[in-house]
Amino acid sequence: MVSAQFDHLAGGIAGGFTSTLVCHPLDLLKVRFSANEGDPMRPQYRSYWHAAKSIVSSQGVRGLYQGVTPNLIGATVSWGLYFQFYNITKDRMRSALGVSELAPAYHLASGMIAGTSVMAVTNPIWVVKTRLCLQYETQQKAYRGVSDALVKIYKKEGIRGLYKGFVPGIIGTSHGALQFMAYDYLKERKCKRLNIPATSKLDTTDYLLYSSVSKIFAVTTTFPYQVVRTRLQDQHVQYRGVVDVVVKTYKREGIRGFYKGLLPSNLRVLPAICITFVVYENVVQMLASFKS
Repeated sequence: MVSAQFDHLAGGIAGGFTSTLVCHPLDLLKVRFSANEGDPMRPQYRSYWHAAKSIVSSQGVRGLYQGVTPNLIGATVSWGLYFQFYNITKDRMRSALGVSELAPAYHLASGMIAGTSVMAVTNPIWVVKTRLCLQYETQQKAYRGVSDALVKIYKKEGIRGLYKGFVPGIIGTSHGALQFMAYDYLKERKCKRLNIPATSKLDTTDYLLYSSVSKIFAVTTTFPYQVVRTRLQDQHVQYRGVVDVVVKTYKREGIRGFYKGLLPSNLRVLPAICITFVVYENVVQMLASFKS
C-alpha cells in the first residue's frame, strides 16, 4: 500500500513539473488578466496575443517565465500530494464501506479532502507566485525572487499575508474534486465496457479525452473562485475580504469580471492537464511494471 501511494506521489510530481514548465507563459497571462481592473499604472493589453508580444518586446522570452520558480515548486508539490492524498482517501473509504468501487459522490469527497490538505501546505507558494507574476516591467520590482518574497511578505503582513486567498482557495478545492470525479467516472466506464480492472492502462487518447472533458467541466464551474483568489493575493489593491472582492468586482465589471482570464485559462489548462495526466498515468504504470 505504501509503495503504491509512492507511485501516485511520483507520478503527480512528474506530471506537475512537466506541464508547468511547458505551459507557464499562459499561466502568467491568466494571472495578469484576472488581476487587471483597468489600473492606469499597469500595462494595458488589448488581447492575449498583444500581452505576450508586449512582454517579450520589453523583457524578452524570460519575461513570459516570470514567477516560474514558485509555480514549479507549487505545481510539483501540489500535484504530487494531491494524487497521493486523493488515492489514500479513496482506499480508506473503500475499506470503511467494504466496497471495491466508489460512487461519484465519494470521489468528490475524496477530492475535497485532498484539496484542502494540499492548500494548507502550498498556499504561501501560490501567494508568492501571484506576486512575482504581477511585477510589471513599468514598475520597480518589490521582490528579487522566491525567498525574498517569502521573507518580505511575512515581515510586512505576517502569516496572514502568506495565507491570503486561503478561504476562496478552500472553496476552490471543489474545482479539483469535480475534475477528478469526472475523470475517474469516465475512466471507470471505459474499463467496464472493456471488462478490465479499473487500474488497467488505457490508450493515451483516452487519457487526453477524459482529462480534457473533466477539466473543461471543472473550469467553467469554478472559475469565479480563481478570480476572487487572485485579486485577494494581489499586492497592488487592498480588499477587506472575500465579500469585498465580490461586491467591488460586480459593481465595476459586472458578471463578466468574474470570468476575466477564462480564455487564456482554458488555453493553458487543457494542454497542461493533458500533459499532467498522461505523464502521471504513464509514470504510475511504469513503476508498477518495474515491481512486477
